[in-house]
Amino acid sequence: MIEDDRPFCRVAVAVLNWNGTAHLRRFLPSVVAHNAAADRVVVIDNGSDDGSLELLRQEFPEVEVVSLSQNHGFAGGYNAGLEALSKRLKADWVLLLNSDVEVTADWVDVMVNAAEKKGWSAVQPKIRAVERRAEFEYAGAAGGYIDRFGFMFCAGRIFDAFEQDTGQYDDDRAVFWASGAALLIRTSAWQEVQGLDADFFAHMEEIDLCWRLRNRGHVIGVATGAHVYHLGGGTLAQSSPRKAQLNFRNNLFLLLKNDHRPGIGARIFVRQILDGIAALRFVAEGKYDFFKAVLRAHREFGRARPSMKLKRRSEMLTCTGVERSPDAMAGRYEGSIVVDYFLRGRKRWSDLPPSRFS
Repeated sequence: MIEDDRPFCRVAVAVLNWNGTAHLRRFLPSVVAHNAAADRVVVIDNGSDDGSLELLRQEFPEVEVVSLSQNHGFAGGYNAGLEALSKRLKADWVLLLNSDVEVTADWVDVMVNAAEKKGWSAVQPKIRAVERRAEFEYAGAAGGYIDRFGFMFCAGRIFDAFEQDTGQYDDDRAVFWASGAALLIRTSAWQEVQGLDADFFAHMEEIDLCWRLRNRGHVIGVATGAHVYHLGGGTLAQSSPRKAQLNFRNNLFLLLKNDHRPGIGARIFVRQILDGIAALRFVAEGKYDFFKAVLRAHREFGRARPSMKLKRRSEMLTCTGVERSPDAMAGRYEGSIVVDYFLRGRKRWSDLPPSRFS
C-alpha cells in the first residue's frame, strides 16, 4: 500500500487570478487575514503577464500558488488549477473565490458548519456589493433560483432590482444554485461531476455545476450567517457585450444539458423567443452591440447544439434511477420571472408566491 504523504487541510480557498494585480492587492489581504488555521489559501494564476506572480511572491509568501501557462477561462482555469493542487495537497472542501471578493471573519467556518449540519454538498454565503455594502450583489445575493424558462434570479436580486440586506432572508435554506463568486463544495462532489464544464469558458458554469450535482441527488444551500462583499465585473464588466453573449449562450447550454424533463425543445424555443424580445429591447435602447451579442450567442448555441445533446444524453444516463430528497429538488420557480417582474411588478423575491416554488 502506497502512503499518501500530501499535507492535509480542511478547506482549500482557491482564488483564480488573471492579470489581476489590483484585485490581489485590494482583496487578498482580507482572505489571508480571515483564514482559519485548518485551511489553506491558494491562488491559481491563469497565465498572467502583469506581474501577478511576482506580487504574490513578494507580498503574500504564505499563499500557495498554482501557476498555469495560459488563460483557460474560469471553468478551465479552476479545473486545471485544482487538478494540479490535488497532487500536492489534500482537502475535504474546495472554495472557489473570485479575486474581487472581500471576506469577513469566520465566513468559512459558518459555511462548513452549515453544510455539515444539513448535509449539503455545496454552499454560498450571502453576497453584498463592495461599493454599496448594505445592498445585495448581482452574483448570488442570498441564494440562486430558476424559473420555468431557465431565467436565473436570486433572493435579494431579480434582474436589476437589488434589495438592501436587512436580514429578511436570514434563513439557511436549500437553493437551486450557489454563486461561483464564493462557492464551497465538497472535494468528493467536485470530483464526482469532474469539475466545471470548460465549454462554458466563463459565466453560468457554476449553475451548470450545481444543476449536475442536484441531478445526482446532492443538495445546494446558502449559509446566511456568513457574508462577503463582491465587486463584480472583475474580468468582464456588467456593461460588456461579451459578457452578455456568454450569458445568453451559456443559459441555453445549461438548459439543454441539464433540464431532463420532457418538453425541453419547446422550453428552449420559448426561451429563444424571449431572448429575441430582449434583443429588440436592446435596439430600442440604442445598445446595438448587445443586440449583436444575442445574435452571436444564438449562432454559437446552434453550432454547439449537437455536442450539448450528447452531453445531455450522458447526463441522463448517469442520473437515471437517482433518488432525490425534497431539498435536492428545491429552488425551481414554476412561474415566469419575466412576467412577474415586468408585467406584475414583483421586484422582490418575497413578492413571489411561495406556492410556485418547488
